[in-house]
Amino acid sequence: MLHSASLRLATLYTTAFALSVLILGAITLLALHRTLDQQFDARINVEVAALGQEYAIEGFSGVVEAIQERDRTPHAFDYGLETAQGAPVAGRLAGSHAPLGWSRFSHLDRHGHPEIIRMLTSKLPGGYRLEIGDDDQRSDDLQRTVLEFFVLTLAGVVALGVVGGYGFSHDVHRRLAAMTGAAEAIIDGDMGRRIPVRGSDDDLDRLAATFNRTLDRISNLMESLRQVSSDIAHDLRTPLTRLRQRLEASRDITQAGERADAITGALGDVDAILETFAGLLRIAQIEGGARRAAFRPIDLAALARTAVADFAPSAEDAGQSLSLAADAGEPVMIDGDRELLTQMVVNLIENALRHAGAAARIEVQAALAGAQAVVCVADNGPGVPDGERTKVLDRFYRLEASRSTPGNGLGLALVAAVARLHDAQLTLEDAGPGLRVRVGFRAREKGETVGGETAGGETVGGQRLGFPNVTDSSASPRPI
Repeated sequence: MLHSASLRLATLYTTAFALSVLILGAITLLALHRTLDQQFDARINVEVAALGQEYAIEGFSGVVEAIQERDRTPHAFDYGLETAQGAPVAGRLAGSHAPLGWSRFSHLDRHGHPEIIRMLTSKLPGGYRLEIGDDDQRSDDLQRTVLEFFVLTLAGVVALGVVGGYGFSHDVHRRLAAMTGAAEAIIDGDMGRRIPVRGSDDDLDRLAATFNRTLDRISNLMESLRQVSSDIAHDLRTPLTRLRQRLEASRDITQAGERADAITGALGDVDAILETFAGLLRIAQIEGGARRAAFRPIDLAALARTAVADFAPSAEDAGQSLSLAADAGEPVMIDGDRELLTQMVVNLIENALRHAGAAARIEVQAALAGAQAVVCVADNGPGVPDGERTKVLDRFYRLEASRSTPGNGLGLALVAAVARLHDAQLTLEDAGPGLRVRVGFRAREKGETVGGETAGGETVGGQRLGFPNVTDSSASPRPI
């Protein structure tokens, strides 16, 4: 703890403050000494001027009488009057033979006690020497009292600094030790360990909270990595096994046509595997967050119109209905990545076309709902059970009824990744019948620069978005 940065910092501040008090005390004492000396000199000079005026009016005898009268007054100055030859005339200072000007003189006071006085010797007309002085012990006592006060103050400052510095250093050292212990436990493999937060909302608390959020993110990514590894091993086993069987069977094929068919089938299996890995890499790239730097103003309504126009013919060929809900023609602006948002809308439409069934009706809408810009894709198919709606957003997860349909289980996982990248809310709701997928973004305000604050989880409550036979779910949206 003696090598603690906090202790050194506290010691430095205490030393600096003590030096400040010391310098302030020295300046105060010098100023006080100068002020008291000036006041003392002024009082003596006033008395010298008064006796000089007395001499001018009453003459020599008047000055002698004035000095004798003042000597009988308690707490008066000490006086002395001498001839030009130094012979004493009047006053207790007479005969001191002090030089002209200011000097110090030791003598006995009225009570017979020795004292040192500071006096001024001046010359009167006729060569007489006038001496006026006083004991400046009171000034010395005051300066000594002030000095003692500053010494005690300095000692108190140092003592408080030492005690406070030690207490502050001990508190910081204890909290840093807890952080270090948590970090070492995490290094040793305890990924669930977190840095304790005291709740004081100071710098260390905010730092600990930031570290904990970072650790939560790392833990989630590691868990996601473990889950993806497990999913890859599980979901790629079937196509790899099928590929191996095709290749083994092709070794025994002698006819060129059958061998070509086997190779074509094997290539199809390889393409399916490559497509799966491409989807995983795409999701990983999105979750990395680097695409956020490329956000630009995007019109969701235009994206929805384009996607519906592209997929409507294929939906019609399959006996399904894909349409765009009533469009007011107004732009629905957000900040985002055009390519990823297009992929998100395409995935939602493809998911509905693939799983809603024959003769299904699918409707797409992009609209403003309060402070949010919302994209909805609704169908009247079999829907998704309540207990499965969270799971279908995971990589490779497929409903039992969808096992026989094409796909790799990454479509909605990519939609969820795009929603997270844009700080949007992704909600899967019962469309009664069917499924409604709703993605709520923070709407872009007019004149807003790219990269404004996100909506932070506002809901799209009570807004009817125009889907036929679809009502808003009372369930709260689940942030993704």
